[in-house]
Amino acid sequence: MKKDIHPQYGNTTITCSCGASFTTGATKDDMSVETCSQCHPAYTGKKKIVDSTGRVERFKNLTAKAQKTQKSRETVKSKVVKKQERAQKQEKKAQQA
Repeated sequence: MKKDIHPQYGNTTITCSCGASFTTGATKDDMSVETCSQCHPAYTGKKKIVDSTGRVERFKNLTAKAQKTQKSRETVKSKVVKKQERAQKQEKKAQQA
C-alpha cells in the first residue's frame, strides 16, 4: 500500500433510529442508520407488509400467472419433437411415392 493516501481506520459508533448503538471499525467517526439488527423485521421476526399501492397483491398475481403458464408450456411439445415428427412424415411420403 502507498503511504499517506488511505483514510484512517478506527473505531466508530453506529447509532440507529430506534436508539440502539454499537461500536465497529470504519473510516468515518460516527454514523447513523435507519434500521439495525434490533429493529429490522427480518431479525426480530415481526415481519410487516406495508402495501399502500397493491404491489404485494400484484406480485402474487404475477407469480400465479407465471406458474400457470409454466404448467401449460410443459404440456406443449418441444420444437425438437415437432421437427422430428415432420421429418418422419416426409420420409413416409417419400417412401410411398
